[in-house]
Amino acid sequence: MKFLRKLLSPPTHEPIRDNQAERNLFARRALVAFVGTLVLTAVLLVNLYHLQIVDFDKYQTRSNGNRIKLLPVPPTRGLIYDRSGTLLAENLTFFGLYIVPEKVENLDRTFDELREVVGLTDKDIEQFKKERRRSSRYTPILLKPDLTEEQIARFAVNQYNYPSLDVRPYFKRHYIYGEPLTHILGYVAKINDKDAERLKNAEKETAYAGTTDIGKLGIERYYEEQLHGQAGFEQVEINNRGKVIRKLSEQPPIAGKSIYLTLDLPLQQFIMQLLGDQKGAVVVLDPKDSSILAMVSSPSYDNNLFVGGISGADYRRLLNDENRPLYNRVTQGAYPPASTVKPFIAVSALTEGVITPGMTISDPGYWQLPNSTKRFRDWKKSGHGPTNLQKAITESSDTYFYTVAYRMGIDRLADWMKRFGFGMPTGVDIHEDTPGIMPTREWKQKRYKKTWVMGDTIPVGIGQGYWTATPLQLAKATAILVNNGKVNTPHLMKESRGSTVEPYKDPLLYEDIQEPKAEAWSAAKRGMYGVINGAGGTGRKAFAGASYVAAGKSGTAQVFSLKEGQKYNAANLKKFLHDHAWFTAFAPYENPKLIVSIILENAGGGSSNAAPVVRQIMDFYLNKRLPELMKAEEQTENGGVVPNEVPDETENLPASNNGDESAGENEQDFEENIPVILQEQNDVQQNAPLSEPKPAE
Repeated sequence: MKFLRKLLSPPTHEPIRDNQAERNLFARRALVAFVGTLVLTAVLLVNLYHLQIVDFDKYQTRSNGNRIKLLPVPPTRGLIYDRSGTLLAENLTFFGLYIVPEKVENLDRTFDELREVVGLTDKDIEQFKKERRRSSRYTPILLKPDLTEEQIARFAVNQYNYPSLDVRPYFKRHYIYGEPLTHILGYVAKINDKDAERLKNAEKETAYAGTTDIGKLGIERYYEEQLHGQAGFEQVEINNRGKVIRKLSEQPPIAGKSIYLTLDLPLQQFIMQLLGDQKGAVVVLDPKDSSILAMVSSPSYDNNLFVGGISGADYRRLLNDENRPLYNRVTQGAYPPASTVKPFIAVSALTEGVITPGMTISDPGYWQLPNSTKRFRDWKKSGHGPTNLQKAITESSDTYFYTVAYRMGIDRLADWMKRFGFGMPTGVDIHEDTPGIMPTREWKQKRYKKTWVMGDTIPVGIGQGYWTATPLQLAKATAILVNNGKVNTPHLMKESRGSTVEPYKDPLLYEDIQEPKAEAWSAAKRGMYGVINGAGGTGRKAFAGASYVAAGKSGTAQVFSLKEGQKYNAANLKKFLHDHAWFTAFAPYENPKLIVSIILENAGGGSSNAAPVVRQIMDFYLNKRLPELMKAEEQTENGGVVPNEVPDETENLPASNNGDESAGENEQDFEENIPVILQEQNDVQQNAPLSEPKPAE
């Protein structure tokens, strides 16, 4: 029965799976996964917290850096005007092709394509590379300047191929009158590595952000800080191609100040035209404050060539031009001043007591060094006869001033002439200001390792020897004489105008000359009066019939040393060895309104060649530009000679028959010991010195 029941009952089996164990395993795995998820979630939340809360500013800045840029906005450069408000230097609008180089995949390929599209040149590429070195990343850089309408149109058609390039307007400096004003205005040109380093050292990089040009010469360089202004900035949003989507904020740039010069443009142009092809320099001062009315260096060049970069061919042409147009002869041309310095030497000699106005010497046509056979020849071979100070200046007696130099000695001569501005920078407001040479014992020892001797001193008395000066120095010295020792700094700026008007302020670099008595100044000016108005005056012929009374002094500067017994004969010499012609003058005599100093290179005698040019300049200025000055004034100003003090001709001393200092050119016979500056070589020709005599030098 039990067997049957067991047989009929369903079979029983041992379970194959342990469900409980599986449930436990699943529960454990689920717990691990849950914990892992919680941990990962916690990590994510912590990171999100750091991203959104703790490091928000940092990552926000990074994010903005990809789409928000701070772009520099260069300031508008200040303009330049003459004294009457005539515009001389302006800013013209041009269009250029700008590029964001970091957004371009292949610059070289892009450049090759743009050669066909907009005429890109190797010069453009080279300038771009220079500018890129000093620019911030992602800043648009000018690649192709001065686009024509045709080039702009061609680029517009192809612009879809160049998403990181754009055509934008920009300002370019333009000098309206070109050559006549180049040596005054100078020019701006591209900022080079040297300029960039200088700006960095001066901590001015921010002020010049986005600026490509900087003043290189003249007024543009000297007043760079005032003319340039201060750069501004724009905060803009850009897309992934570097294009500006919108402007977020801006700090406007501060425009540069405009400069008003003391220059009289019509006078400047007249003088430039008057000189023509003649090499030389002219400077015209207002004697009351030494403001510069005109400053002409001939030949000149067009300063617009340098704006944006001069071509190699043009630069080589200017550099190799034998007439040296790059050279500012007014402030950098150092020439022997010759006889033009005799009035200044006269003032110093009178003050030192080595001569008196009435002291008379016999001028036989030479001066012989005591205890020596060496003679120093006068320009006039027959001599000037009995000669006092006024006659010595009027007729330009070399013999008289050899005597003065011998009595003064080089130490006193040099000290006094430095006070008149020789051998010193004039202080004019351009950096191109050569001091020239006022020779001293120490100078010769340092330059030539040789001792100063009396033979070096004597020619200094007539503005020769080692002595060199610039035309501006001569004009400044003449102004000091006219103003009885008052020293004003020659200057070109009248005022600057921005938010306020700032007049020029004299830096007062040098002290006034106060020791000479009024009689000393008057004696020198009477001599200059005689030059133009006296019977034997060297400038009498040039100023005959003038509607005003002027006073002046001529000079004829040698450019090489004659050997002993050698005669000067211009006909047998090359042009560059001919004498230089000097003249300095002021007018009207009783109330001076202008001073004109001129040098004509290799033109010959000063009285016969330079004086007539000065006459034409004075006629133009006094008769056409300032007709009101022709009315006689009752009072004298700034050291001029008072009315009724017009001197008699050479104080009744007999005049020489020949009043032209240059008439004896072919008979000049300076001793070989007289060293003369050779302007073309800008060096001193040295000759065997005399042995030093006992008297002081």
